[in-house]
Amino acid sequence: MNRKNVELIINPPTPNMVGDGFKMHHFIPGVPQLNMHRTNPFIVLDYNSLTELAPSDHVRGVGAHPHKGFETVSIVYHGKIAHTDSTGFHGVIGAGEVQWMTAASGILHKEYHEEGFSKSGGKFQMVQLWVNLPSEFKKEPPKYQSVTRDKMSRYLIDKDLGIIEVISGEYNGIKGSASTYTTIHIYNAKLKPGAKANFNFQAEYNTILLVIEGNITVNGEQKVKTDQLLIFENKGEEFEISTDEKSVVLILSGEPIKEPIAAHGPFVMNNREEILEACNEFNIGKFGYLE
Repeated sequence: MNRKNVELIINPPTPNMVGDGFKMHHFIPGVPQLNMHRTNPFIVLDYNSLTELAPSDHVRGVGAHPHKGFETVSIVYHGKIAHTDSTGFHGVIGAGEVQWMTAASGILHKEYHEEGFSKSGGKFQMVQLWVNLPSEFKKEPPKYQSVTRDKMSRYLIDKDLGIIEVISGEYNGIKGSASTYTTIHIYNAKLKPGAKANFNFQAEYNTILLVIEGNITVNGEQKVKTDQLLIFENKGEEFEISTDEKSVVLILSGEPIKEPIAAHGPFVMNNREEILEACNEFNIGKFGYLE
């Protein structure tokens, strides 16, 4: 076995509020070892660990804000998120669903707890990724892909011990429904007690696990607990996940984009001049308008 070994296992950083609706652990780039260059194309990983939200007549969330130069991938495990943007698009992402937004040339959007969910309250848990774009695609028009439960690709693990949800990329011949600009594999492994699942990615790909629920063992040795993140060395290609309890694991592996990264707030470009251009475009209203 050309084994891929563990580089780091990281506890969740102290959470910070994003707006008044999302209590996020900023793993990437919040943890010093997980800067954008090390984890590229995954340049941000924010995780709202499992939270019980009280009912509220006030709809909590994040007001209108811009993005340019990358994609956001919102993965909801519990609760519902509503979304509105400056192109007129709006929608709701429910538990077990994914919204993939290509901000690219620039967009304004806001996201908040869906109104009915706010009023009822309940469990809330999500991950938001920022996925970098190669320079040739940073000026593409914005677009969306919604991976709803009925569109989710699934691979059944032997003996009915779980499923691998394939959001993007491919797993054992099952292709995810989200299209990507570079090679990006994103899976949710939903495992029952006694399950084992094997994975194979190219050695140079940046490969990360986040344990959403339960506790797992990697390569028969490394214990990884709920809410911990694991990053693999860029050596070897294969690894195994096993568990003795019900577990959910987010698995990310992507081809690094070998270009400079210039990041400033909600803009991720290749150099300072492009950042200044993005700021100017936002200031003159080129991204549209959104109250």
